[in-house]
Amino acid sequence: MNPDVLDLARLQFALTAGGHFLFVALTLGLATVVAVLQTRATLTGKPLHARMVRFWGQLYVINYAVGIVTGIVMEFQFGMSWSGLTHYAGDVFGASLAVETLVAFFVESTFLGLWIFGWHRLGRWAHLAAIWIVTLTAYLSAYWILVSNGFLNHPVGHRAEGGKLVLDDPVALLANPSALLAFGHVVAGALLTAGFFMAGVSAYHLFRRTPEWEFFGSGLRTGVFLSFPALMVTAVFGGLQFSSLASLQPMKSAVFGQRTAEIARLQAELVDRFGPGDYAPPAALTRGAGLVMLLCFALMMYFAFAGVILACFKRAVFRFRLWHLALMAAVPLPYLAMISGWVFREAGRQPWVVYGLLRTEDAVSGLSPGAMRLSLVVFATLFALLAVLNAWLLARHARRGPVDAGLGHDERAGRDAPDPAAALPAPRY
Repeated sequence: MNPDVLDLARLQFALTAGGHFLFVALTLGLATVVAVLQTRATLTGKPLHARMVRFWGQLYVINYAVGIVTGIVMEFQFGMSWSGLTHYAGDVFGASLAVETLVAFFVESTFLGLWIFGWHRLGRWAHLAAIWIVTLTAYLSAYWILVSNGFLNHPVGHRAEGGKLVLDDPVALLANPSALLAFGHVVAGALLTAGFFMAGVSAYHLFRRTPEWEFFGSGLRTGVFLSFPALMVTAVFGGLQFSSLASLQPMKSAVFGQRTAEIARLQAELVDRFGPGDYAPPAALTRGAGLVMLLCFALMMYFAFAGVILACFKRAVFRFRLWHLALMAAVPLPYLAMISGWVFREAGRQPWVVYGLLRTEDAVSGLSPGAMRLSLVVFATLFALLAVLNAWLLARHARRGPVDAGLGHDERAGRDAPDPAAALPAPRY
């Protein structure tokens, strides 16, 4: 194996998987928020709640549309760069990837289309059911992805047959603790991301003394009151994953804790079992990513705890401009925490791609360094452009505020007819 090909393939996967994960975090969280907001709007019939659904729903659709492109592109990597993995273990983890594709690209996308184009065409309860189906299928999609990833980190439910792995116990695969704990952690982290995003966008408008004070005051409170419990649940599942490392991936646990004697003992045991090699993950990357994740968690805890207190006071919500600046600056924190957590999870299992069964160097395709470099440049450029496009679109629509952006607009009323949900009284501060 050419070491350049291996390094380039790993870098390509890290960039594309990490880039896609950034979209998933906000999409999953905002879908839940929009579904809850629409439930409230359907029950109350208040124009303010309907406008909140349209505004935050517009941002959700933008993030989903760009993010799904990154997911499609990322799928090509498995067959192109990691043929050894698909040949050896594809019969096990490939099934869950196939189910995820069916859920995400057929069920979820179909009902999202019904939700986007069903305003004023579907009944209000049918339209509400559509967004809840979108949300639940998004959770299912995340679960199936983590079933595949959980198998790579803690392979269960398989048996060796003909020099490759085949599925032996589907229940063990679906109930893999590595997948279930990660699922809880990711879902709570996605809600945390959505909460910080909502609070930051709302704080931007309140900082600028927007006339839409009631709209964004409600948005800021929603984001803040969502962030705190989501952070607590994220911490619980993160703690459970940390405690499980000692039994599931003891070498990662020892490297993160800098337990030199234990690392040497585990290294000797693994050499005796698997032959010569370095079985310790990269210490700087593993420990550094873990520490960044914990630091971000600590900062977010201060923001969330203080935010819950401040949000109880109207004057702070509408006039505390220093807090507004802090909320805007805090928007990247959940993203940084989730990416560093992903690096800690994936880099920490090295040198294995299937832990204890298949080394990363044996999973990469037999490509030339030139072909791998070209692939990396194409993938990285495409993902960078998509990330920039998504950030620009989100910022553009977030700055515009709750104006008529197309989502939910009643085309039957005609261009000049007033939209009953287009404006609310806007008293000054």
